[in-house]
Amino acid sequence: MPGGRLTHEDRRRIAAWLAEGLGYAEIGRRLGRPTSTISREVARNGASGAYLAERAQQAAGHRARRRKTARPAESTADGQTEVVRGFVERFATLLAATGLPRMTARVFVCLLTADADGLTAADLVRRLRVSPASVSKSIGHLEAMELVVRRPDPGGRRERYFVGDGVWLRAWQTDTGAHGEIAAAAQRGIEIFGAETAVGARLGEMGRFFAWLSEQMSDSLVAEAVAHDALTVLAALVHAGRPLTLATLATALGWPPDRTVAALEAIDRRPAIADPLALRTIGPGTYTLIARTDRLSPAQREALGT
Repeated sequence: MPGGRLTHEDRRRIAAWLAEGLGYAEIGRRLGRPTSTISREVARNGASGAYLAERAQQAAGHRARRRKTARPAESTADGQTEVVRGFVERFATLLAATGLPRMTARVFVCLLTADADGLTAADLVRRLRVSPASVSKSIGHLEAMELVVRRPDPGGRRERYFVGDGVWLRAWQTDTGAHGEIAAAAQRGIEIFGAETAVGARLGEMGRFFAWLSEQMSDSLVAEAVAHDALTVLAALVHAGRPLTLATLATALGWPPDRTVAALEAIDRRPAIADPLALRTIGPGTYTLIARTDRLSPAQREALGT
């Protein structure tokens, strides 16, 4: 279950929902909190049956100031600040609204905001204040979606979890593939029910929409991925400040040669990608960047001494 203290916004929502007549269980469900948390909050901060968010927030602030602990007030036991913990909870709520299970969303955002070393399952349990089983189930879900990878913990028996490289590209590819499968399934349905039936007509409309969506996303995906690689190649040439061979570029970027070639070809096909620079081949498989001469008038070039 979600941990952390109730925020001012949480208390405003509780007050509003109580005024609408919602019960503690429903309010807890909407906030992703146990029913007991809501009942304790209202019992502690309600007066004569009235719960006021501002007064409850002030009372909570007074109680927090009275607690004297050895660690800084802004940090929790696991080293997270309350600001970070609040961000994780709010971001997870947004992801859950897109269909990702709430617990899985919390684990994902926790990993997304972790250091480069990633987190172990024990770290996640401690930070999220949930059971090991909840973490294990969520990790399995994220791995199945290829959003998270695991690696051995150096010098230990535990495994560490990370948000993998290229995660958003894979997520997009997954969605694109799913759209294509829906279009194919709709076509099979048309064959079963018949194109002339009302069911066939509905499936036909559905199939055409998802086929179009899959095609559009695939084309956009390829174009965006290659364009992104092209910009990376341009940045590498600018950073090096000297001509580079294809082999040197591929090695420095950690890419296979065919990916590097595709990026260079994209720049050649679409010179605007490099504007106001231009890619030039100055030898067998050797590339450099120059300023686009058409960006300057003859008078401007003369004034610059070129």
